[in-house]
Amino acid sequence: MINPAAGTFRSLKSFNFRLWTAGALVSNIGTWMQRIAQDWLVLTQLTHHDASALGIVIGLQFAPLLLLLPWTGSAADRLDQRKLLMATQAAMGVLALVLGVLTITGVVQLWHVYVLAFLSGSALALDAPVRQTFVAEMVGDEDLPNAVALNSMSFNSAQMIGPAVAGLLIAGVGIGWAFLLNGLSFAAVLISMYFFRRSELRPNPRAHRTAGGFLEGLRYVWKRPDLGAILLMLFLIGTFGFNFPIFISTMAVNVFHTDARGFGLLSSLMAVGTLAGSLFAASRMKPSMSSLLAGAAVFGLGCGLAALAPGYWWFAAALMIIGAAALTFVNGTNSMMQLSTEPAMRGRVMALRVSIALGGTPIGAPIVGWVANHFGPRWSLALGAGAAFTAALVAAYVLARRKEPRFAQ
Repeated sequence: MINPAAGTFRSLKSFNFRLWTAGALVSNIGTWMQRIAQDWLVLTQLTHHDASALGIVIGLQFAPLLLLLPWTGSAADRLDQRKLLMATQAAMGVLALVLGVLTITGVVQLWHVYVLAFLSGSALALDAPVRQTFVAEMVGDEDLPNAVALNSMSFNSAQMIGPAVAGLLIAGVGIGWAFLLNGLSFAAVLISMYFFRRSELRPNPRAHRTAGGFLEGLRYVWKRPDLGAILLMLFLIGTFGFNFPIFISTMAVNVFHTDARGFGLLSSLMAVGTLAGSLFAASRMKPSMSSLLAGAAVFGLGCGLAALAPGYWWFAAALMIIGAAALTFVNGTNSMMQLSTEPAMRGRVMALRVSIALGGTPIGAPIVGWVANHFGPRWSLALGAGAAFTAALVAAYVLARRKEPRFAQ
């Protein structure tokens, strides 16, 4: 009889993936600390609860995913992925240290946050498609869906710890220390990658250098209606639904009037839901369009419940639903798109995926922030719910036309 636990954690049989997971957990805790601290810095110290300013910061952080798209996917397909990841991780660590020093010394201004957010986003734009396709090099295609889910489990386990620690740091010693600790946390990933057994990596075929590499990726996706439907769903939910910093911070500050610790606790509680979603995803062999439909619909339901929440703990419960649904949806799109794409094209396809999922944030975040400012945070959540239900209709249309994509075994 198959041990379910062994199936759920089967990717950890790879030495490199175990090492990566350990280093990523430390770094992800730091990343979540910085996210909470940055939101709190902008909302409470650099502005007077200005959700629009926070939306601009988030938009600048994700704008490079679109601006650098012609190069990021090609870099992932052509360059040594391990070395490129080490470079991008080091760059993000240095930028976090700079923000920490500026904050601790008391000289930080809003424009500093804008500039550093854009630079960090530029490093992220190069990092994200490589990090996603590099998983297949560590575990192979057979265990890819499981490894993607376990990666998410690590990220969301960190979300349970990072925001709570950030709240304690902000209340106890100041915001700047959260940035400094995040900068130092990137060393964990760099050390883990340094000690990889490179002989056990399974490099994907490298793409040849061509002038039209980016356009080749676009043409590939254009000929694949299944990929186009997934990207449309990602755009809708990513642009208007994945604005959690705005949703949580504005509800915490303007509706429930909580302090930094209460704010951090909300993000940690949301991670409880995402962790549950990670475990569910890891136990499944492979995702389907039906699971994307369910994820989008439940995400919309969760946003609707959060918008109507009468109190802090009701809102926290709704966030757990949102977290589980978001994880199910995001992991499903990741595995489906990688497994149905030729290995030499994966970097460009995943760059498109990341740019559409997160690159829509420069459009959506300022809009969501404006709605929160002028109509209230609850209406910004309603906007996210509407986008999610629309994405669910896209999946329902695909299923109704019996165009369920067939994925590689």
